[in-house]
Amino acid sequence: MSECGETRPEKALESLCFVKEVKNRCRICYTCVRECPAKAISISKSQAIVVPERCIGCGNCLKVCSQQAKKMVSSIEEVEALLKSGASVAACLAPSFPVEFQAEFDFRVLVGMTRALGFDFVTEVAFGADLVADRYREALMYNKGRQYIATTCPAIVGFVERYHPDLVPFLSPIVSPMVAMARVLRSLHGPELKIVFVGPCVAKKAEAMDPDVIGGPDAVLTFPELREIFQHAGITSNVADPCDFDPPQPRRGSLFPISHGMLQAAEIHEDLLTNDVVATDGLHNFMNALNEFAAGGMEANLVELLSCNGCIAGPGLSSKENLFQRRARVSHYASYRERTQDQEQWQRSIDHFANLDLTRSYRSLDQRITDIDEHEIAGIMKRMGKQSDEDELNCGACGYHSCREHAIAIHKGLAESEMCLPYVINEHLKTIVQLSDLNDRLATTQETLMHSERLASMGQLAAGVAHEINNPLGVVIMYTNLLLEECSKDTEFQGDLQMIAEQANRCKRIVAGLLDFARQNKVAHQPVDIRELVSATLSNLPQPENVELEISHEEIDPIAEVDRDQLIQVLLNLVVNAYDAMPDGGKLCVRTKGDDSWITFEIQDTGMGIPRENLKKLFEPFFTTKLMGKGTGLGLPVVYGIVKLHRGDISVESNADPSLGPTGSTFRVKLPREARTHSGKGVL
Repeated sequence: MSECGETRPEKALESLCFVKEVKNRCRICYTCVRECPAKAISISKSQAIVVPERCIGCGNCLKVCSQQAKKMVSSIEEVEALLKSGASVAACLAPSFPVEFQAEFDFRVLVGMTRALGFDFVTEVAFGADLVADRYREALMYNKGRQYIATTCPAIVGFVERYHPDLVPFLSPIVSPMVAMARVLRSLHGPELKIVFVGPCVAKKAEAMDPDVIGGPDAVLTFPELREIFQHAGITSNVADPCDFDPPQPRRGSLFPISHGMLQAAEIHEDLLTNDVVATDGLHNFMNALNEFAAGGMEANLVELLSCNGCIAGPGLSSKENLFQRRARVSHYASYRERTQDQEQWQRSIDHFANLDLTRSYRSLDQRITDIDEHEIAGIMKRMGKQSDEDELNCGACGYHSCREHAIAIHKGLAESEMCLPYVINEHLKTIVQLSDLNDRLATTQETLMHSERLASMGQLAAGVAHEINNPLGVVIMYTNLLLEECSKDTEFQGDLQMIAEQANRCKRIVAGLLDFARQNKVAHQPVDIRELVSATLSNLPQPENVELEISHEEIDPIAEVDRDQLIQVLLNLVVNAYDAMPDGGKLCVRTKGDDSWITFEIQDTGMGIPRENLKKLFEPFFTTKLMGKGTGLGLPVVYGIVKLHRGDISVESNADPSLGPTGSTFRVKLPREARTHSGKGVL
């Protein structure tokens, strides 16, 4: 193998990946995952990372990423070092070069610019394509009935080795045009020749380093990288000396970049009647073709596959022209070559290399996901909310074809649950509901605290005022009563004294209410029979003749740990208010309900109802809807304080508008059945 160069040392799989991620540019759109045929993109911490051992170098991720979060590993420094090493170096341009440069200048100018960089030889890989095409024609001619998968595209080779290792025996043992041309040049100029391939493909970089490929180029540049070297060296089309490529010259090998180009170069016809040859290109087409081949459903003797839509659409091209414009440029150049070349000289060159070794070997690099733990997969699916077939939307938003494929990728550490769009939306909705609930609870707590602070301030004020007023008030009441006893009923002062006594007694009741309000700061919990407590409270309260009273009990267990005296005060205040709200009669319903944790009292009347604008003021001290002299405005604040000291809640529903339905109010008091652990101090 001296003509082919020395055998390359074994390389780790990681060294064969020439696509790297640009950190923090990834926007987790999963486009690269979706468009990667090898599923060689791992999502970790919301960043897309290339998995080297799975990557086939198709470069699809480079083409589809709008955020430029992927980049090709540069070989510029390596090539510049070769040019400075003093060794003889040859440049081999892929037959797709017209796509990149022909719109700007003639190919002779390109050759002159490349030579000006210091290359000793500038040749066309298309001649190597001619040799490869000839070998394929011979293989089909002399091996009737044998099936081959063409190996001109290194990305296809990489995919078969990793994801269809059972098809490795069907890979054609013929090298790619790049390797063929490298072996031709070393045969002509000696094994010490250094060779740089320039083309449109990422996978070529990996192929050049593949330990199974002997005699390939020493380095690989993409066309944009060649442009960058021109820029570094200050070489432009204006200063280059135009010249032609070094021999050997190609013929129809220039058609290789176009889909089906290899067949035409080899004069192999894709006859639809015989179906002996099948050619296809593109991500989904080549995968479907391999799947069908593996399933035994393909009878073709030769299957030519390209991972791109021909090499004219490779990731190592900077041209913005559409596919058919690119195709036209290659076709025009190939036509020019065929018209102007010396056919006899070309044939002599082909004959000269007829015995050149153009074979290679392959190996299985199996990356198929096996040994799947179905129990673990089911658990992953369940965590993502996929508990039935209907839950598996298979929407593809994660980049995988199905929810199960996504779950398997998660199991193997290649994906994350957050890649599932329905799952993320559902989790966000749950979070929104939780936040809304927390916000409502926070608002309720804030309102309760503000009200409690007001009650505490009012309680302190009430206690001070009550004690200061009690003494002079007691004197007024005592002397007024003495005067009433001494004055005869006929005296003109009798009515005035009675008025003084009545108003003084009213003040006394207000002061007593203030003291009650101020003293509600402790709860003496004890087991109390709720039914008996309701009965005792209502029996001691006169029932208006025109009011119907209904009592019902629905609780399972009537025993609850409450402060009996305080709870009697709560019921008295609420029932008295209900009676007062029905001056023309009505119906009062007192109900008790309960479960294992809570006891609820409902006081429902059919009275006048409470206007909507007053509902929020009910528990504020000194606010009352009763007529002047009929209420102090302290009853409901006292009730509120007692309920909160019991760690309970009180709510009210009311309608004062007859047009909206029956009028009336319902107060609900909800208390914990068992005393909750706390300091024993209230908020008042």
